[in-house]
Amino acid sequence: MKVEIWSDIMCPFCYIGKRKFEAALADFDHSDKIEIVWKSFQLNPDMETDPSKNINQYLAEAKGWSLDHAKQMNAHVTGMAKEVGLQYDFDKAVLANSFDAHRLIQLAKKHGKGDAIEERLFKAYFTEGENTADHQTLQRLGAEIGLDADEISQVLSSDQYAEAVDRDIYEARQVGVRGVPFFVFNQKYAVSGAQGSEVFLGALNKSFGEWEEPKLTVIEGPACTPDGDCA
Repeated sequence: MKVEIWSDIMCPFCYIGKRKFEAALADFDHSDKIEIVWKSFQLNPDMETDPSKNINQYLAEAKGWSLDHAKQMNAHVTGMAKEVGLQYDFDKAVLANSFDAHRLIQLAKKHGKGDAIEERLFKAYFTEGENTADHQTLQRLGAEIGLDADEISQVLSSDQYAEAVDRDIYEARQVGVRGVPFFVFNQKYAVSGAQGSEVFLGALNKSFGEWEEPKLTVIEGPACTPDGDCA
C-alpha cells in the first residue's frame, strides 16, 4: 500500500513528522507491505539563498519580530524535536532555497533512495548547518547515501527533474495540501501535520484494511442471472 508524503526539507515539523510516522510504522503489523513515496513541496519558492543568514534572522526580518522572539519560537520547536530524538540548531540553519535539493530527492527516488536522501537532507539542514542549496554540498550528501556523484553533478548542472518537482507541487494543490508535512494513505485518507504516532498508526490500520480487502458496495436492482432468471 502506498503512503505519499509531501514535505519540504526546510520544514521543522516535516522532520518531526517523519520520526512520528516511523514510530507508527514500527508498531504496524504489515510495515513490509507499505511503499513510502516522498513528494516535493516548497514552503517558500521565492526564498533567495543567503549563507550569511540563519533561520532565526530570516524569521525576525520576514515576520517583523525581534531576534530574541524568533529564537524563542524556534526554541519551542527545538524542544519538540528533542522529544523524538532530533537535535535542531536554528542558529546554524542556513537560509537556502530548497528547489535543487528537491531535484536531488527526485533523482534519489529513481534509485529507490528517497527516504535515505530525505533523512540526510533534514539532518544536514537542521543539525549540521549545511547549505542545502549549494551544488557541491548536495553532491556530497547524495554520494553519502550511495548516489553516483557524476550523475548528481549532471542533474544539478541542468534542469533535470525540475518538471517532477513542479508536478509534485501541482498535485499537492489538487489534493488540498495547505501545509506540510502532509501524508496520504492509499490515495484515500490524509493526515496533515506532525501528528502523534497513534494518529498515524490509526490511519495505517484503517487504510490498509480497506486496501487489503476492498469491499464493493452493491445497490440491488432488476437483473438477469446466468441461469435465466430475470427479476
